Amino acid sequence: QVQLVESGGGLVQPGGSLRLSCAASGIIFSINAMGWYRQAPGKQRELVAAITNGGSTNYADSVKGRFTISRDNAKNTVHLQMNSLKPEDTAVYYCNAGVRTTVVAGLSYNYWGQGTQVTVSS
Repeated sequence: QVQLVESGGGLVQPGGSLRLSCAASGIIFSINAMGWYRQAPGKQRELVAAITNGGSTNYADSVKGRFTISRDNAKNTVHLQMNSLKPEDTAVYYCNAGVRTTVVAGLSYNYWGQGTQVTVSS
């Protein structure tokens, strides 16, 4: 019913920047929180940044001051601006959204995108 599609990943040199985007489509009544997670080889998936429908944000300590999450509620999109990238930022980045699909309150489910590869290397 709901699909999340990420874009913007790629290869970048240390110190460079990338902007990730995620668009939600399908049967959507409203979207609650949206966020970005990442998973590197051999590591657990971790929360990178999240943003509520009211605009409150939360960041992992490792990316504070370097990454910025934003959303456009009218377009059902969320973005992650990544600056001063480091090799340790290399991972598959996944978009996540809590989506309410009906008029009934209290029925919200988490959806995940397919992921986009971010590689930071010289």
